[in-house]
Amino acid sequence: MDTIEKKSLPSLPSIAPAMDKAAKPSPAATDRQTPQRRRLIWTLAIVLAVAIVAFLSWRVFFSPVTVSLAPVQSNVREQVFGLGVIGARVQSNVGFKVSGVLTELDADQGNRIRAGQVLARLDARDVEAQVAVAKANVAQARANIEKANADVASTTANLTNASRISGRDARLTKSGVVSQEQAQTDEAAVRVATANVAVAHSEVTLAEAALQSAQAQQAFEEATLANYTLTAPYDGRVISRNLELGSTPNPGQSVFTLVEANTVWAVGYVDERLAGRLHVGQPAEIALRSDPSTRLPGHVARIEIQSDAVNEERLVDVAFDQIPDSIHLAEQAEVYVTAAELKQAVVVPQAAVADFADGKGTVWTLESGRLAKRLVTFGPQLLDGGLPVLAGLPAGAAVVLPQSGLRVGERARAATASAP
Repeated sequence: MDTIEKKSLPSLPSIAPAMDKAAKPSPAATDRQTPQRRRLIWTLAIVLAVAIVAFLSWRVFFSPVTVSLAPVQSNVREQVFGLGVIGARVQSNVGFKVSGVLTELDADQGNRIRAGQVLARLDARDVEAQVAVAKANVAQARANIEKANADVASTTANLTNASRISGRDARLTKSGVVSQEQAQTDEAAVRVATANVAVAHSEVTLAEAALQSAQAQQAFEEATLANYTLTAPYDGRVISRNLELGSTPNPGQSVFTLVEANTVWAVGYVDERLAGRLHVGQPAEIALRSDPSTRLPGHVARIEIQSDAVNEERLVDVAFDQIPDSIHLAEQAEVYVTAAELKQAVVVPQAAVADFADGKGTVWTLESGRLAKRLVTFGPQLLDGGLPVLAGLPAGAAVVLPQSGLRVGERARAATASAP
């Protein structure tokens, strides 16, 4: 056994080299396989490239491109914007016509007032006394008229009596009962009574003139007294109270600043290039700076004749349809005047328009599934920058929003189902 094992062991090394030689290909065989593998790789690469080119060509020339379309909007308002302030058409500085000491103030800043309402009074005790004297003079004049009228009645009665006596004595003189001297005396008495009647009538005239003078003096004193009371000239609101109790205002010095209630409006400054589209009566909206999210309805009340030559702006007065309860003069405001309204229009952003000039420009359109270019006419630019299309679009055509890589005649489809 030991002898057999020793003889078999040396044979193993001789077998392994033989097997390695049988497993490894010869150099000649390896050289023949390398070109075949390269040809296979190049063939696969060419096929893949052709497939990619074919796919891209199909996408470009046969698959429709997806585009976004400009929407058709309803009730498109063409508005003109202006920046301005809150003001009033009627604003007044009111004060006394006379000087004096302020003893009463019945209004303050922000108060609503009515026409004829008492706002303030001056110390007028001296004038009140003069009014009382004038009234007394009027009463006295009326009494003098009554006395003069009584004198007229008395003298008239005396004249009547004297005339009767004179007539009777004249008849008796013929019969010798009354002397001629007595008759002459009776005639003289009649003439005296007649003169007295005339004097009494003149006294009535003088008394009536004195009454008129006294009444005029009373009216003057009462008018003077009225100047010591300050009243509201109209319905409105107190903007400021400029003096306090104890002050001594000079004639004409402002005690209150008032505005008439229905004349508060927004004074807007509009670019002259846009102002030509504005007219009195057009609907408008006013946004106060204190509440910019709320637009208050109004209308164009007046377009001022003189423009601002420095800023090249026109002043447009926009009145509130209903003046808000809380309003502050000189507050900044924005006005939006509706110059026109389109029932329906395609609104295009400026970026989608090429060669825009004189209200015209070129846009991409989607027509019957293919892209085209059209020269269209636009309306005035909207406040958001959009341009409404007025003319130039064929029936069924839609405007394509900005997108790169578009070609005329290329098949296309809308990104939304609502587009044509």
